[in-house]
Amino acid sequence: MADKFQNSADSPSAPATAPYSIQPDDLAPLPSVPCGIYIGGGGTLVLRGVEGSEDVTYRNLPDASYVAVRALYVRATGTTATNLIAEA
Repeated sequence: MADKFQNSADSPSAPATAPYSIQPDDLAPLPSVPCGIYIGGGGTLVLRGVEGSEDVTYRNLPDASYVAVRALYVRATGTTATNLIAEA
């Protein structure tokens, strides 16, 4: 999987250049590693970071929130948040 940010310093102020919709999946990795995830409809988000060895759960996320994480997977099981957009 390509990581466009591998040789660049991540910055919260840098705009996304190729955002895409995320369809949570328990097995398939994201098509490219984002620098963060926008949550349109609040809930729970289960993911694994690029260098993570296990999944983590973000709970009680509000509508229109943002999680600054470079995720490799966004899991379907346990994720209730909707309208997810990868900031890539």
